[in-house]
Amino acid sequence: MDLKRLFEEISVFSKEKHGSTDYYKEELFVMGESENEFAPLKYLIKKLDFLNSGDELKSQGFVCDSYDLYDLNGFDKWYEYQFSQKLKRSFAKNISLLLLPNNKAIFDAVELAHKSYDVLKKQNILLNSKNLPVQLGEWYSKCIFGLNQTKSASQRGFDFYIGDKRVEIKVAWNDVTSPKGVKIRKSLVDLSDYCIIMYIGRNFMIREICFLDSDFVARKFGGKGHTVFLKDSDVSQYFFSQSTKHVDKVSNPVSLLKFSSPTFAMKIAENFPKQN
Repeated sequence: MDLKRLFEEISVFSKEKHGSTDYYKEELFVMGESENEFAPLKYLIKKLDFLNSGDELKSQGFVCDSYDLYDLNGFDKWYEYQFSQKLKRSFAKNISLLLLPNNKAIFDAVELAHKSYDVLKKQNILLNSKNLPVQLGEWYSKCIFGLNQTKSASQRGFDFYIGDKRVEIKVAWNDVTSPKGVKIRKSLVDLSDYCIIMYIGRNFMIREICFLDSDFVARKFGGKGHTVFLKDSDVSQYFFSQSTKHVDKVSNPVSLLKFSSPTFAMKIAENFPKQN
């Protein structure tokens, strides 16, 4: 894909007003190299012969985020300039943005975070460190599987989707899994189509991934109570390092290999020969 042409086309669109078009009704926009440049995906597909869908951008490393995730005043101003009308809050909540993250900066930050956490842990200062790993694991999942993240209609927070299939993400942060297994609320399993367990090592790199069909989880591990416990011994045959069943769900193999621990990357590299 010619990213240079893509960004040039976004820049061209942003330099002109489009108030006489229906592009103001679009709900999916692509961010350019600047946080003040955007273009509707529909427009870019019309203009660029190599672009047919948003999934193609995801395969190049773009991630799809709900506009509600960001405090982008630049988009509000851009929208008002482009279409000569205010961006209504009732409409803004439906908007999603495809953007290309700076993976090198993120990777460097992950390494720095690991060093910082290690120092704080050794000095007995670190008391609660689960928030960052959970959010990082969700971001890994979103980037690797090309998930769409939208504002939840039924609860506070955001929901993740592959197409129209809802995904429940569970992040397990440690170098080994608890003997009890990874805990997931049964109600969340029932509401989803897929369950992704992202195992993050203490160094903040991916040490394993387990991708499961939710109906399988509910049927095999449901039992009694409100919680499902997935022990390694019960699901290891579905680990990415052991199974290729859901390898086709990977939208961005480059990010998967980049953010995986060396050991995990070596185990799964043969499943993505074009990236080696």
